[in-house]
Amino acid sequence: MKLRHLLHIFLVIACVVPATAQIVPVASEAKINADSVRRAFDSGPYFGLYKDNYFIFGPAIGQKMTNKNTNVKFQISIAQKLTKSTLPWNTYLYLFYTQKVFWNVLENSLPMTDLNFNPGIGICKPLFSQDRFIGKLTLQIEHESNGRDSIWSRSWNKVSVGANIIIDDNLMVHGKFWIPIVDGKYNRDLLKYAGIYQVGTSVLSNNRRWSGSLVLVKRKSWNPFNLNTIFELAFRLNPKHNQFLFLQYYNGYGEGLLDYKQYHSQLRVGIVIKPELFSDF
Repeated sequence: MKLRHLLHIFLVIACVVPATAQIVPVASEAKINADSVRRAFDSGPYFGLYKDNYFIFGPAIGQKMTNKNTNVKFQISIAQKLTKSTLPWNTYLYLFYTQKVFWNVLENSLPMTDLNFNPGIGICKPLFSQDRFIGKLTLQIEHESNGRDSIWSRSWNKVSVGANIIIDDNLMVHGKFWIPIVDGKYNRDLLKYAGIYQVGTSVLSNNRRWSGSLVLVKRKSWNPFNLNTIFELAFRLNPKHNQFLFLQYYNGYGEGLLDYKQYHSQLRVGIVIKPELFSDF
């Protein structure tokens, strides 16, 4: 790897600063009651994190390391609350935006080869059981495309329903199901690779320093083991901040829109900034 490429990567990572997230700054989910969460949703900041925000770098597994299969992947994901108080059924209206980028920093001119844009709008409902906050339910309309034209164009839309359920202080389970509308001329078979629903789980250590997650995305087929798998591990650098060292392993298809038919087994490490309570997937 050329020295200027290493310096470039280091400078980008070094620019990631500590940030706080959007719901309620507490040390343990066990302390969150219904009233505190309702107040946080009503009076908390309008703008915050949605999914994980990360910057990671690494090679393909099982292949010789080259400037084509070793790259940077980064994701920016935010949410904007549009309502100050609850709508019917105690819901809130949000705008969501996630951008995922694949950056070939080892190639000449450092090209960003695949940019995936994912805006959405939807309603979020906090969930309670016995006056305790146990998670949330989200219904949204999403669009995802890569902003390119001709044979490189990729796009689709979906109506999605997602749920995050806090089981206890250390365990959260989640699922997301969607009704797809694949309108891209050159990606009609996208569901065979990018999937039709996903489920997963996240675990958190007692001291809140370590976290891990596993996400399984079911590709469209009759084979129950036809899955894309994402495994993640994070270590909090400072107990007062939500900045983590981060490892992500992706195995399957559909990691990015441009090469959604291409199989990837990719291991990357870097930095992630997480929402306070739990990450959306």
